[in-house]
Amino acid sequence: MQILPPALSELIEALGKLPGVGPRSAERYAYSILKNNPEQARVLAKTVANLHSSITYCQKTFALIPAGKQYSDLYTDPRRDKTIVAVVAEPFDIMALEKTGHFSGTYHVLGGLVSPIDGIDPDKLHIAELVSRIDDDKVQEIILATNASVEGESTALYIQQQIGKRKVKITRLARGLPIGVDLEYADQITLSRALEGRTAL
Repeated sequence: MQILPPALSELIEALGKLPGVGPRSAERYAYSILKNNPEQARVLAKTVANLHSSITYCQKTFALIPAGKQYSDLYTDPRRDKTIVAVVAEPFDIMALEKTGHFSGTYHVLGGLVSPIDGIDPDKLHIAELVSRIDDDKVQEIILATNASVEGESTALYIQQQIGKRKVKITRLARGLPIGVDLEYADQITLSRALEGRTAL
């Protein structure tokens, strides 16, 4: 016996395939779409249908940009310093850094992190293009802004090896203990970085 109409069941199943969306959340989202104005559902469907054809990647930074463009505004803007490059794993990491309002360099999106267990080898990331940018844009500093995880650390180390003896300053985002977290609950990588980045009082 069918409890839900097939169309609603299919929507719940489709939403449930999104990362971080469990069965209950998928049901709530689907029911919300159903009970709202049908026009909102049409707009949502149109937006999703047009998503892939409306977005492309910057040929230099690999940031997300509107289809039809070649380069990101964050790369072509003359106020951005092309000699400083923050290396991030995914396009949305750029938003986090931009929100600080304290970075005026450019970005380079790797497209993930090295993770052999997930089948992500270094040659699947935009590391070779990063090395080319160092030469093309006369980059003076590379800021490795990857996550403080095993994958993030492995990726950062691999990038350092690929840069080799090029005369470029390689820095890492400072790591520390989050406010309010007890030492006993901090992971080893965070603690190690906190010790390395300790400051005088």
